[in-house]
Amino acid sequence: MFSSLRFRITVWYTVFFSLLFAAFAIFLYQVLAREALRRLDETLRSESATAPRLFLEELDEAKGDAAEAARVVIAEDRLAAGDLAIFQDRALVASSAPLSAEERNTLLATSSGVVALPRLGRYGARAAASAIERNGRRYLLVVAAPLDTMAADLAAVRTVLWLTLPPLIALAALGGWWVATRNVAPLGWMAAQASAISCSNLEQRLEIGRAARELTVLAAAFNELLARIDQSFDAMRRFVADASHEMRTPVAVVRGEAEVALSRDRTPAEYQASLGLILDESRRLSKLVDDLLQLARADAGHVRLRDDEFYLNDLVAECCRSLQSLAAARQIDVQCQAATDAPFHGDQELLRRLVVNLLDNAIRYSEPGGRVEAAVYGAGADLRIVIADDGPGIPPDAAPHVFDRFYRADKARERERGGSGLGLAIVKWIAESHDGAVTFATHPGEGTTFTVSLPRLTAG
Repeated sequence: MFSSLRFRITVWYTVFFSLLFAAFAIFLYQVLAREALRRLDETLRSESATAPRLFLEELDEAKGDAAEAARVVIAEDRLAAGDLAIFQDRALVASSAPLSAEERNTLLATSSGVVALPRLGRYGARAAASAIERNGRRYLLVVAAPLDTMAADLAAVRTVLWLTLPPLIALAALGGWWVATRNVAPLGWMAAQASAISCSNLEQRLEIGRAARELTVLAAAFNELLARIDQSFDAMRRFVADASHEMRTPVAVVRGEAEVALSRDRTPAEYQASLGLILDESRRLSKLVDDLLQLARADAGHVRLRDDEFYLNDLVAECCRSLQSLAAARQIDVQCQAATDAPFHGDQELLRRLVVNLLDNAIRYSEPGGRVEAAVYGAGADLRIVIADDGPGIPPDAAPHVFDRFYRADKARERERGGSGLGLAIVKWIAESHDGAVTFATHPGEGTTFTVSLPRLTAG
């Protein structure tokens, strides 16, 4: 439960709301306390300013202890803030709360200001003073109010806040749980749909309706992943089916030829012819297996390029010489234009295979008496290997699939030529593994030109 996303969202929501409410309660309490104290001080200042006039009026009318009589009348009938204390010649005439000399001096110094009197009342008091003089006597009129009433009001506010906090936190937790449940629900739908997807129904996609934008983005990313997986499975299925189909023919030829040869006694020449056919098909099957293994390792990322230092023009010239016999058998003229030194860093064996595959394709597709040209050019920071033939060219409908594995425009004629449909796929992989690219230009009836562009100093 503690690892549940819904639980964590609820906890964080509750903690955040609790801190927010606590901060608000503290702020509200402080505002109320300051406002109550400000109003009390204003009342004290107002009454302190009014008290001298009232005192003088009552002093003129009073008899006997005039100051005390005036104080009683003013305190009981005229003042609302609190007690009135009158000091005459710094001596207390009458007061409900005796003041020390220090406090009297403080009140005299404040004039009409408001000061705190900690000794008065349980929670202290606030006081404002006014000094007057009549008939040669000096009087200090002090209007004081205890803070007990304000403290009681603030205590009631604190009680309300403390009593309100727990139910509000509980409501916040319930609300957080509801919000988390509602927002996490699409994840449950997504998980249920994802669990129902297997290799047999990869075409299905997640549907979450009108969910939050973040979950919609997540679902879209997952659907894109499913699409890529679906494409990979389709490619794998096609690859296995095509590989099986390609292997079936040479295996069937080998088996059939062996069965025919063993069906009855034959002459040595007949056995030799059968073994020669079996050898040719075995070589073709072996090359197909090597190509499949190379592509499988490349797809798995297990091929590590070597960093050989060599001359690319020498490598192309060697490949041309190695295929002269095949070209001569088909009456094809192979010309190599690679005299200029072209130093290069890369995997020499893989690049040799690249050039051989391109030359082999050009020779096989050229008509007897045709011509194949190989050249190496330097163009800025790149080197280019160009292989051109004057064969029939590539049909327009086949051009987009030239580098697809096992693709052949004319499968029957291609099989007669000994091709497997993997050569150009390997060429493309080798070029891209060296941070290069391979392109082609073709014109039906005029031939095809393949161009391999490689960075001049590519590290393998």
